[in-house]
Amino acid sequence: MSNSLPTISIAALSIAFVPTLLLLLILWRWSQNWQQAVYANARMFVQLLAIGYILILVFETDRALVVLLVLLVMLVAGAWISLQPLPRRSSRLLLVALAALATCGGAVLVTVTQWVLDLPRWYEPRFVVPLAGMIFANAMNTMSLAAERFEEERKRKSSYSAARGTALHAAMIPQINALLAVGLVALPGMMTGQILSGTDPLVAVRYQIVVMCMVFSSGGLSAVAYLSWLPHLAPEHAAVVGGDSTL
Repeated sequence: MSNSLPTISIAALSIAFVPTLLLLLILWRWSQNWQQAVYANARMFVQLLAIGYILILVFETDRALVVLLVLLVMLVAGAWISLQPLPRRSSRLLLVALAALATCGGAVLVTVTQWVLDLPRWYEPRFVVPLAGMIFANAMNTMSLAAERFEEERKRKSSYSAARGTALHAAMIPQINALLAVGLVALPGMMTGQILSGTDPLVAVRYQIVVMCMVFSSGGLSAVAYLSWLPHLAPEHAAVVGGDSTL
């Protein structure tokens, strides 16, 4: 089994955008928000190119502070992006999201990197940064779903506890589906990448089990923390919109 991935040429890379362009055309013809989709794809392209060069430097560093600064940027960006679906945002709400993401996502990251994996250095960039990206991004998405659904439920005058339960249930649907589909419908990215690079599939499976556990727990716990801390740290956002709050 080969231990190297084939290089993707610029011409071959451009072909990957053909289905994307087709979807953008359909969004335009159907009068959907195609501008946002174009912006998102352009931003993805620029960000990934930039991070590719940055990671070369980060992976070669021997300073823990550099890795910690990268994690801090990821946390702040993740907390900010998680609030984008909400019509009402504030510094207090950002604090809740940041606290939930840092506490729960950070705890899962420490558990995996310090106790599950045998790393040569506790801050080993080649492991810590990619795993942090998986954890924080997944927790960000789950928390974002929970936050948006919670606010919609409160607009319908649902009680805090009922809105919290409904929001958590909705946010966990993608997580549960991912667990049910893995190995049957989906071969997740990390496992696929390892297999393509020549890793024994049984070894790749062990890593993927760790990844599935960490993204499930970090996502769910971050959503729980956000919904639980919201009435205490940002009560104006936990209140019923346009009415009295019953927490």
